[in-house]
Amino acid sequence: MAALNVVLITGISGSGKSVALRMLEDAGYTCVDNLPVRFLHEFVASMRDDPARRVAVAIDVRSPGDLDELPDVVTALRAMGTHLRVVFLDADDVTLTQRYSESRRRHPLSDRLSQTGGVPTLLECIGHERDLLDPLRNQAHVIDTSGLIPGQLRAWIRDLVQADRSPLILTFESFAFKHGVPKDADLVFDVRCLPNPHYDPQLRPLTGRDQAVADWLASFDDVGAMIDDIETFIRKWLPRYTEDTRSYLTVAIGCTGGKHRSVYMVETLGRRFADHQPLLLRHRSRPEFV
Repeated sequence: MAALNVVLITGISGSGKSVALRMLEDAGYTCVDNLPVRFLHEFVASMRDDPARRVAVAIDVRSPGDLDELPDVVTALRAMGTHLRVVFLDADDVTLTQRYSESRRRHPLSDRLSQTGGVPTLLECIGHERDLLDPLRNQAHVIDTSGLIPGQLRAWIRDLVQADRSPLILTFESFAFKHGVPKDADLVFDVRCLPNPHYDPQLRPLTGRDQAVADWLASFDDVGAMIDDIETFIRKWLPRYTEDTRSYLTVAIGCTGGKHRSVYMVETLGRRFADHQPLLLRHRSRPEFV
């Protein structure tokens, strides 16, 4: 009998878990939100008679008392042959604060922490939540939703769950250093030292996916050398990451604005690593690529 496939959505409150779960529901998943940890094993067992069914569960700090047991439950379910993919959504404190301000919702830990004395600030709640969920990060594919529009997040979740769980999922992701290094990056390469198409008036409105920009960048030896060096590094160490029982490796490549050089590098490396599947390409600063 085929193994049941389960997607577990978790992460920091305000990072987009509702967006991710709605996308999975629209894609035909049987979705359960805010499932207590103690019921996860029983719920998954009840679904094993129908392995063709796709299941998604959201668990986070709203589940009181037994959240610290979730990493062990995840390990046990995987040991039993369940194809369990854990997706951990995160965002920086500035983004989370802005989202709470816009939604005017209270943090789910506010009441719980107030019982220990005093009224906690939003940042105190977020910090405590990060401590509670930190053990899950090592078992999950982390997506930093800072600066992402909902359409980007939906597309990234869709691409992730469509990828086969084995072997390791390799992701190349472009970003803009002016917006900060993404929290989901495992390896970071800085390509701001390379020639910048931004200073060419004809190339400035274009992106690294446009042929004119690609031809311009390809004309510089340093650009080719940088790509060769990154490819050599990843090909050398990718087997070690795989041996470490890792399911995901995210390689983030950044330039100043996340529009030209980093996009070109990601697209070029994507072609060079086309032999590795599953392979995902992401462009954090370019929502028009969704």
